[in-house]
Amino acid sequence: QVQLVESGGGSVQAGGSLRLSCAASGNIFSFNAMGWYRQAPGKQRELVARITSGGYATYADSVKGRFTISRDNAKNTVYLQMNSLEPEDTAVYYCNYNRVLAPRIDSWGQGTQVTVSS
Repeated sequence: QVQLVESGGGSVQAGGSLRLSCAASGNIFSFNAMGWYRQAPGKQRELVARITSGGYATYADSVKGRFTISRDNAKNTVYLQMNSLEPEDTAVYYCNYNRVLAPRIDSWGQGTQVTVSS
């Protein structure tokens, strides 16, 4: 199992910035992907950004150009730099660790609240 601990959420005004961090511990294997998902009230959880252990990143269209995902493999930590935040970005943000090769692992963090006021 992999344990994920998130930090960095909070409240900010529109146009502001926040940086989320997620540290992984436990059975960490190579060839994995870590990412951030979010869920707003009454909506389904959606992918925000994802990065592989090789550094390949993908983003939701709604955050391209505003959010940047990065990772430090030595620290097993993934970051999400969020700039130009909008009220629509308000949600609970969840960290995810996923490995599709054996052993298959799919772990989630407890979530951190991001609130953007207009």
